[in-house]
Amino acid sequence: MGQGLFSLKQDIVEVGKRMYAHGYVASNDGNISARLDDNKILVTPTGISKGFMKPEDLVIINMEGKILSGAKKPSSEILMHLQVYKDRPDVNSVCHAHPPYATGFAVAGIPLDKCVLPEVVITLGFIPLIEYGTPGTKEIYQPVTKLIKDHDAFLLANHGVLTIGKDIFSAYYKMETVEHFAQIAFIANQLGNVGTLSKEQVQKLKDQREKFGIKTTAGCVPGKNDSTLNKNLPQSNLMNDDLIKRISDEVLKQIRK
Repeated sequence: MGQGLFSLKQDIVEVGKRMYAHGYVASNDGNISARLDDNKILVTPTGISKGFMKPEDLVIINMEGKILSGAKKPSSEILMHLQVYKDRPDVNSVCHAHPPYATGFAVAGIPLDKCVLPEVVITLGFIPLIEYGTPGTKEIYQPVTKLIKDHDAFLLANHGVLTIGKDIFSAYYKMETVEHFAQIAFIANQLGNVGTLSKEQVQKLKDQREKFGIKTTAGCVPGKNDSTLNKNLPQSNLMNDDLIKRISDEVLKQIRK
C-alpha cells in the first residue's frame, strides 16, 4: 500500500473510533483490516471495542490466518477478510460493521438497489443483499464470492455491512455512504415515495465512472421514463449535464483525497 506499518495502525484505530462514535458498532462488534503485502494482513483484535483500540492492540497475520505478530487474537471474522483479499487483488482494506439503518434493511431482506442518489450510482452502483451465513465461518463469505468482482459494498442478511476499498479510509467512507443511503431510503419510504432516476439519467452518471478509476460494473434499478420523479419535478429541476458534471467533480474530489 506504500504506507508505513505504524501509519496503517493509526488509520485503523482512527476508523475504529469513527465507527464507534457514529454508532455503526456496539460493544466489541465490527472488524477492520488492511493489506500489508502479498502475504501479510493487519487486523483488529477480537474482544476489544473499536472505539478504544490502541495501535499495539492490532495483529499481523499471514494469508492462511496464522498470527505473525501481536499479543492478541485476531477478529473472529478474519476468514471473510482473507477471502476478499484473495478474490480482489486491487483491494487493500476491508471494513465490517452493523450500522443501524443499513443493517435494518439487511434484516428486513431488502437490498439497496434503487437508482436514487447520484453519488451512490457512480461510486457503488447498488448494494446487494447477501444470504445469511454463520459469522466466523466460511459460510458467511461463500454467497459473496459470485458478486465480489462487481461490488464494493454488501448487506449481509441478519448481520451487517461489508465494505472494501483501495485503502482504509476508502473502505470506511463506503460504509458511511451505505448507511447514509439507507437512512435516506428509509425516510423516503416513510414519506410514501422513493423517486428513482430514469435509465437515461443513470447512464449519464455511469459514463463518468471510467475517469474516476472505478472498475466495478454494478448497476442499479432505474425508474421508468414516466417515474414519479419525472412527474413530480419541473423539467428544469431534473438531472441535466451541468448538474451531473458538478456531482461528478465532487465525487472525483472525494476519491482523490
